[in-house]
Amino acid sequence: MADILASLRSLMASHSPPLDALVVPSEDYHQSEYVSARDKRRAFVSGFSGSAGLALITMDGARLWTDGRYFLQATQELSDQWTLMRMGEDPAVDVWMADNLPEDAAVGIDPWCISIDTAQRWEHGFVKKGQKLVQTSTNLVDEVWKNRPPVELNPVNVQPMEYAGRSVDEKLKDLRQNLAQQTARGIIFTSLDEVAWLYNIRGSDVSYCPVVHAFAIVTLDSAFFYVDKRKISPEVKLHLEGNGIEIREYSDVSSDVKLLASNHLKHVDIKTVGNGTSEAEENDYELVWADPSTCCYALYTKLNFENALLKPSPLALAKALKNPIELEGLKKAHIRDGAAVVQYLVWLDKEMQDNYGASGYFLEKESSKKKNNLGTRKLTELTVSDKLESFRASKEHFRGLSFPTISSVGPNAAIIHYSPHEETCAELDPDSIYLFDSGAQYLDGTTDITRTVHFGKPSAHEKACYTAVLKGHIALGNARFPNGTNGHSLDILARVPLWKYGLDYRHGTGHGIGSYLNVHEGPHLISFRPHARNVPLQASMTVTDEPGYYEDGNFGIRLENVLIIHEADTKFNFGDKGYLSFEHITWAPYQKKLIDLKLLTPEELDWLNSYHSKCKDILAPYLNETQKSWLHTATEPISA
Repeated sequence: MADILASLRSLMASHSPPLDALVVPSEDYHQSEYVSARDKRRAFVSGFSGSAGLALITMDGARLWTDGRYFLQATQELSDQWTLMRMGEDPAVDVWMADNLPEDAAVGIDPWCISIDTAQRWEHGFVKKGQKLVQTSTNLVDEVWKNRPPVELNPVNVQPMEYAGRSVDEKLKDLRQNLAQQTARGIIFTSLDEVAWLYNIRGSDVSYCPVVHAFAIVTLDSAFFYVDKRKISPEVKLHLEGNGIEIREYSDVSSDVKLLASNHLKHVDIKTVGNGTSEAEENDYELVWADPSTCCYALYTKLNFENALLKPSPLALAKALKNPIELEGLKKAHIRDGAAVVQYLVWLDKEMQDNYGASGYFLEKESSKKKNNLGTRKLTELTVSDKLESFRASKEHFRGLSFPTISSVGPNAAIIHYSPHEETCAELDPDSIYLFDSGAQYLDGTTDITRTVHFGKPSAHEKACYTAVLKGHIALGNARFPNGTNGHSLDILARVPLWKYGLDYRHGTGHGIGSYLNVHEGPHLISFRPHARNVPLQASMTVTDEPGYYEDGNFGIRLENVLIIHEADTKFNFGDKGYLSFEHITWAPYQKKLIDLKLLTPEELDWLNSYHSKCKDILAPYLNETQKSWLHTATEPISA
């Protein structure tokens, strides 16, 4: 790591102008949350492997900013050459740079890896001391990364209508109406899931996300797809060109954005515009639309700034509002996924009893064997997560995991986004809490579920904490709220039961989920963070419900289901707003022996029994007799 920093500082010193600081963000050219192996530049320079964070290298120091999910992990992974900066507690990176870098300092960025919003915010903060952003012509990290993974040529696939639910033609028509309303001649798309959703294509360029490294530009009379053409099969070519989409090389996007800005970007085979706008009318439109939170600064610099329409992408909300076929697919995917989770719990329960003398999932007593008196098989966080993946892989339409499985025992469960590695992962312990947060990609939907279990005798404190998390989980899932309510307003519902004891958690409570797309999907979310106010929750959106509690060095607890938002049937309709409610579509039991029943209200107990009854009925057709029997016991009604 020291050699990497020394090499980068040498390049910074020889750069014209010399750089006082170098920014290394987590994101790729598309501002992606998860990136391909060759785009993990921040992980390469810092050693921190979490999915969110930003590295800043100066001539005499190195700092890593990350959020509350990763404080503990970053402390463990960063060397003593790095200083951890805790987002929300320490100064933000732009504030730190403005205050601590010298006057006239030059801050190097790769403009392809920084969004318009970020670059503009930093430039504004630099004005007072004459500091400046310097766009490097190449990425300096790439110059010192000797064994950088190569480009992979993964094929592009068509997402059939039986899963997509809406045609490309319909989506383009709606989009062009949006363009006309905004008097924009065209729009640039850089988010990989938006490009995939708009053109009904999928790929495997990024682990866990079925997306393709590609850009898109859509105008009032044309559409373009920028991709490595070697990935395009005759079938995909037919699909795209049949929808009036011209395929161009990935690197052509930069010059084409410049042509778009000057109104010279033309399709080789211009078609009549579906919404009736003539070419003459289009020429009157000068605006070019780009989402400032996702479009890279490199493309923005090709535009005429006065004609740039910087607004959120219209596809973010359109994609979040699932159509009936997508909703049906998500429900079916979650049923198969729930069956896999139950099969896993049945298997793990037996293994823990056979190999560790655990009392098991149902009985509440100390294990009969000590941890070092092993049976026939050693179970680790990694080997059991591999087993969970194998149960999912046996299910129809399985295409892979939707994120790296969080399989964590005891103290590791307190690391919110912990990921086990073969060399360092812990062995399972019958006397410790086990948390697993996992999900899969199926052709008809994306899943995300978290359950927390104990195979021995949980302490009274563990049970109280688990029950507080469960109460928050139930409170949010049962909420009814008027149209126009945002996720910032609802976040408190999941925290109140924890706050009662002076407990809390450092992550948001819910995120949207894709339809065989990204597991984390906006633009809405349920969170204490201010941007959760930006987009109200609407019927046909998906969102997770996942409160938790984490005690450093001891244990972690999280419970997570995916919900669909529906119109609610309320007795009254104050203000004629209309009301909304949630439908749970995740199916797996909550462990009864971790619940302190004295802390549940009669209403919470009724909900739990009702959910468990549905769980048993819905999953039974997918299980064998042994598994059905186990699930029957796990979901037996609880009496107060």
